[in-house]
Amino acid sequence: MTYHQLADEAKPPLAPVRQLTLRFSGTRRGARLARRLAVQQFTEWTGLPYDSDPARAVALVTAELASNAVRHGSLPGRDFRLAVLLLPDRFRVEVTDTRPERLPPPVTPEPVDEASGRGLLLVQAHADSWGCTIRDTYTKTVWAEV
Repeated sequence: MTYHQLADEAKPPLAPVRQLTLRFSGTRRGARLARRLAVQQFTEWTGLPYDSDPARAVALVTAELASNAVRHGSLPGRDFRLAVLLLPDRFRVEVTDTRPERLPPPVTPEPVDEASGRGLLLVQAHADSWGCTIRDTYTKTVWAEV
């Protein structure tokens, strides 16, 4: 499991076999719909059952990234974007929000006594790799690969 703060420009990304991108409202309902859509596309594209371990990992990773975009990365009246990509050897979830100045904090394995704050630890546990990419001054994309 790796974390990359910025995109590794030296390594060209694999061309997606399939890709879907949609915008969702920056609300809890939008985050829930994004999770459901990601799992639906994953099961459709891979043929794996909805209750398989990889589908559950996609659901958890998408739920965390989308809820973080709503909670920490949204501005009033701004949507977030979900992109799901089926690559030759993995499934990639990308969530783009409108707060590039708010980067995800480094994940530490120490227990947190707070009621929240463990989402990225879960992403790290269920994703093969994850990170954050800033391509312009208006948005950031947090991604994870399962």
